[in-house]
Amino acid sequence: MAEVYVKTVRRGRDILVAACDAELLGKTIEGWKVPFVVSEGFYRGAPASVEEALEAVKKATICNLVGKRIVEAAVKQGIIQEAAIIYLGEVPHAQKIII
Repeated sequence: MAEVYVKTVRRGRDILVAACDAELLGKTIEGWKVPFVVSEGFYRGAPASVEEALEAVKKATICNLVGKRIVEAAVKQGIIQEAAIIYLGEVPHAQKIII
């Protein structure tokens, strides 16, 4: 089984990378202001290891990460700062935009 799903979309100069822990794909996360859907349409890309996903995230101008596995790894690599994380119940979510 894949550790995460990672999807890369290129639009002009921008590279969007969406990654989520595999077990969250298609789930609705409760415990925040509104339910958060880890949409298959947005997050389903290639099954990958966390390391493969981080390589894609490093090239992104915009990234959207959901799940303990991928968010913690991005923090450890210095890609995401702790202050950028919000928690959807107990599930971490982080976004990063490089201008």
